[in-house]
Amino acid sequence: MTTTTAQPPRLSALDRCDRCGAQAYVQVELLCGELLFCAHHARKHEDAVRDVAIVIHDESDRLTRTPATSRARA
Repeated sequence: MTTTTAQPPRLSALDRCDRCGAQAYVQVELLCGELLFCAHHARKHEDAVRDVAIVIHDESDRLTRTPATSRARA
C-alpha cells in the first residue's frame, strides 16, 4: 500500500495577490522574481503566465478541500 501525505501549504494568508490584494493561492516563479495570484487572477492570466513561468505552484484546491479534522457537533 502506498501512503501519500499532504504537503503543508507554502502560501499563507499573509501572501497577497499582486493584482487585487486578495489571498494568494498561486505562486509563479519567473527568471526575474515571482508573482502571486488569487485563484481568480491565476485563471484569468493562465495562458500568458505559462509562457514565461519557470515554476507554477498552485494551491487553489485549498478553496474547495474539506478539512480532514472537521466533525459534526452533537
